[in-house]
Amino acid sequence: MNKLRLVVNNAVRRLDAMFPGYFASAKHNHYKDFGYPETLNFQQLYGMYTRNGIAQAGVNKTVLKTWQDNPFLLEKERDGSEVGQSDETTLEKQIRQRFDDLRLWPRLSEADGMSLVGAYSGVILRFADSKLFEEPVDRVPGGLDGLVEVIPAWEGQLTVSQWDTDERSESYGQPKMFQFNESAVDSKQQPRSFVVHPDRVIIWSKNGTVHGKSILEPGYNDLLTLEKVSGAGGEGFWKNAKSAPVLEVDPEAKLTEMARMMGVPIDELVDKMNDQVEDWQKGFDKLLMVQGMEAKTLGITLPSPEHFFAIALQSFAASINMPVKILVGMQTGERASKEDADEWALTNMSRRNNYVIPNIRALIQRLVRVGILPKRDWFVDWTDLTESSMSEKIERASKMADTNQKMGTGVIVFTDEEIRAVVGYEPLSDADKFANEPTDDETRDALGTKPKDTVE
Repeated sequence: MNKLRLVVNNAVRRLDAMFPGYFASAKHNHYKDFGYPETLNFQQLYGMYTRNGIAQAGVNKTVLKTWQDNPFLLEKERDGSEVGQSDETTLEKQIRQRFDDLRLWPRLSEADGMSLVGAYSGVILRFADSKLFEEPVDRVPGGLDGLVEVIPAWEGQLTVSQWDTDERSESYGQPKMFQFNESAVDSKQQPRSFVVHPDRVIIWSKNGTVHGKSILEPGYNDLLTLEKVSGAGGEGFWKNAKSAPVLEVDPEAKLTEMARMMGVPIDELVDKMNDQVEDWQKGFDKLLMVQGMEAKTLGITLPSPEHFFAIALQSFAASINMPVKILVGMQTGERASKEDADEWALTNMSRRNNYVIPNIRALIQRLVRVGILPKRDWFVDWTDLTESSMSEKIERASKMADTNQKMGTGVIVFTDEEIRAVVGYEPLSDADKFANEPTDDETRDALGTKPKDTVE
């Protein structure tokens, strides 16, 4: 190696030492530098949900939009074309009433929100089968009355206590037993704690297993940044408003005379001044004795936190697929745009179809297996979140009727059934179609004529 190369290497090493992180070869742990945790557990995610308003809004608004209304359980799928057969059946009515008594849909909505905070949530089913929670379920007598209670559980409350490690088992790699500890999250006076068999548990997650992901995990660092910016802004404002005065001593100040007036020795004057300034800041003393001194305050110019806050807020909103205006609203009177609202409705419709309804189907299949529900081609019917408002539907139907009228006599572009379908109405039956048609007698009475077979 020549002398020039040695000089260059020595210079590079010196520059690396003087400016660490400037060169491409620098190694950094950004999580440690920025104060972010390298790994996340349920307690951290749950704490963020309960203490951070933005995190709670992201979870709650997602659940509220998804569960904007409750679904209906139908014996089979009906698309509205079955004229005269769209009324609620007796079994569907009984199911609806029993589910209302159990508050089933609100309980599932609660479990849905829990699954967004943790990797999963659980729905514990309490059956009237006279067995312990830790025992498997065969058949439950009593039909719909056999389902007694639905208990939603957080990930931190419902943990896997035993796994199926038998490679010959059909449930290999799946939980063999759960441990439910209600006090792990909630602080109730009489918390419940028991071992529960998987037959009595529905795991609520994106993939139906305990290996899901929290919706808060991708944006967790952004939530911490929001707390830092908000907390630093508040702390800086408080310190600036309550900053301690700086005492500048005049060279000609008579400290001995000041100590005598305060009734302390000269060597305790500094401590006495500290106590006096502290009492003055707290408002106990209205007078600050500064004989021979000048009290000044250190003014601090605080940067505006809005821009720093907005960057982290937008990043978190993107991590949960939610428009910022819907996440936090607008304080200037501007509402979320129609494009944002439509996109948000599409996002939650996709979440319904790919996340929520599969979990509901798993619950229905479990109820069928244990005999709570009979075997049917069960269909979960749910209104469309992207559906137009009634005013928009009526306007569309009016335009369709105007089109028919403009086409002239004998040309029909849209049928009556198609126009009714636009506003969400089912086709009329023949009885309804001709319900207002006048009878022959009514027509003759209106015209003042007599029947042809009448003899004068």
